[in-house]
Amino acid sequence: MIAILWRYRAAPGAEAGFRAAYGPDGDWARLFRQAPGYVRTELLEGGDGVFATLDYWASEAAFEAFQAAFGEAYGALDAECEALTREEERLGLFSVVG
Repeated sequence: MIAILWRYRAAPGAEAGFRAAYGPDGDWARLFRQAPGYVRTELLEGGDGVFATLDYWASEAAFEAFQAAFGEAYGALDAECEALTREEERLGLFSVVG
């Protein structure tokens, strides 16, 4: 299993919308659930508008297949959510140990 770690700074006043879109039952998770190999999303909140997400996939191949099949939908949702964030950084793709 892999986890993809993202770090965000929500736009001022957009924290509630950010939680709704990026949380485990949010817009992103609903998109991911359409793909085989998606496991779950965790949303972490650090204060001062800083958040992190962990998206779990059965394998890197499953994530790559999702990207190939849902690239257009991913891009559209990313554009919709742009107003919710001030900063966005993919920190890495990690193998889950254990």
